[in-house]
Amino acid sequence: MDTLTRLAATIAARRDADPATSWVAKLHAKGLPVIAKKLGEEAVETVIAALSGTREELVGEAADTLFHLMVLLDAKGIPLDEVLAELDRREGTSGIAEKASRSE
Repeated sequence: MDTLTRLAATIAARRDADPATSWVAKLHAKGLPVIAKKLGEEAVETVIAALSGTREELVGEAADTLFHLMVLLDAKGIPLDEVLAELDRREGTSGIAEKASRSE
């Protein structure tokens, strides 16, 4: 089992835990808008770290962004496997070609 798969399982297990003891449960208790906002904040912090931070800051912010993205996916009932399957589907396709196919 890889890191992201283990993380997805941990997030699912903690979704309904006590919000006083689990960050995942606390986010879920506050609802989707708060989860989405937190993901946005982490994404911005990742961009800032990429532009002006250290390597270690970027690694930490990237981890925070991935974590909060996975919490959001869990909140929407989208399994990690579905996202991974989409990445597999896109493998070997030019990003330009893939984006053009979505805008038709």
